[in-house]
Amino acid sequence: MALFTDQPGDEGLPGRERGLAMAAVMTMTTMAVFDGSMVNIALPQIARTLDVSAGATVWVSNGYLLSAAMTLAIFAALATRIGFRSLFALGLTVFTLTSVGCALSTSLDMLVTMRVLQGIGGAATLSIGPAILRSVFPNRLLGRILGINALLIGTSTAVAPVLGGTILSAMSWQWLFAINIPLGIIAVILTLRVIPNNPAKTREPFDFAGAFLSAVTLGALIMAADAFSHPGNDDLMTAVIYGLTAILAGLAFIWRQRRAPKPLLPLGMFASSRFSLAALTSLASFVSQGITFVALPFLFQSVYGYSAFVSALLFTPWPIGIILAAPHAGRLADRYPAAIISTVGLSVFAIGLVLLAQLPENPQAWDIGVRSLICGIGFGCFQSPNNREMLSNASRENSGYASGVLAIMRTFGQCLGAAVVGVMLSIMASRGAMQEGHAVQLSLWIAVTATVLAIAISVSRLGSLRTHVQEQK
Repeated sequence: MALFTDQPGDEGLPGRERGLAMAAVMTMTTMAVFDGSMVNIALPQIARTLDVSAGATVWVSNGYLLSAAMTLAIFAALATRIGFRSLFALGLTVFTLTSVGCALSTSLDMLVTMRVLQGIGGAATLSIGPAILRSVFPNRLLGRILGINALLIGTSTAVAPVLGGTILSAMSWQWLFAINIPLGIIAVILTLRVIPNNPAKTREPFDFAGAFLSAVTLGALIMAADAFSHPGNDDLMTAVIYGLTAILAGLAFIWRQRRAPKPLLPLGMFASSRFSLAALTSLASFVSQGITFVALPFLFQSVYGYSAFVSALLFTPWPIGIILAAPHAGRLADRYPAAIISTVGLSVFAIGLVLLAQLPENPQAWDIGVRSLICGIGFGCFQSPNNREMLSNASRENSGYASGVLAIMRTFGQCLGAAVVGVMLSIMASRGAMQEGHAVQLSLWIAVTATVLAIAISVSRLGSLRTHVQEQK
């Protein structure tokens, strides 16, 4: 296989070790995707088993998201001090052990605590996963390996709801966490065996003030988005307070990073317009994806009346589209400008979203599937080339930081997208019953708008690309 064939001058690991390192990273990626998707499906059963309200069980998901978001930047910085292998192995170990804790939980408090710790372990791995792939693969294969990574995420996303429903129909919700245990053990063994511990350790002081401010900023943003998604004046005031806290902490974080001897997040990375524009494009696109992923289940179940299982099947063409497109887009990005390929992908994605927003009142299943498939193909064409653009425009010594920025853009884009749907549902609910269809349709049009914004940002970097090419000549 070309991915594991060595050529003179290749950076990274030899072919066989390269494959084992890829297996470790992608095993953890699969665990994280499965864990998030399947746990959401299990919330009603968890509520019944633990005898708590459905609203209270939401924190089984939110606790994981909140802790992961608050620590992503911190772990990206720690990678330069303790090394990729040590941090990845530590994160995997925490994730696996807390999976045991989740499976053995006998109360909601215990389960939420385990999920918060699991989110911290997940953040330690997800923040540096792409950076590890960059460190072990030569640059000539970077787009291809990121395309395979996107393929894996798409496949896992497609399989997870159906697999979760199958497990829940035969066994208890605890088994959704227990399946992480053997996978985690295998991934830890592979990590300790083959993943290099670069970059080298440093004795420079850690930016504790920056770490605190980044955690407050990211955590307050998540809480603000969550509060905005609920109706009521008290929730609105809570959202405003969290939002102001996030803004003030964010400004203080930037001030600190400009003055810290060794900042938590080197702002110099953003001096590269190609890196910054790729990051903004990623944020806007994941807002669109976050909106659609939350809105479509409401459309399929509440508006069209399908069951949860059938809704999962209707959603399957989207990740199938990613599976079909992502590997080819990754290979093309190794040969042609990634910005052009990702812009084309975004355009196809926008077309698919417009088609979904214009679904008739009683569409056929195949009609829904075709429109979702177009969205998946477009997003698959966009994601891996854009990720390549981000990572390749950060120096290798900053690859851990760049990987953290990539994870933060994805997390917050999806979170903001989910909050948009919550706000739309709350507004329409205040106007009377039977308004969910209008809320979903409006949310989808907002997703279209966000994608158009992403296209505009992506097109703007084509100018910087021409300037770069001219400078190279």
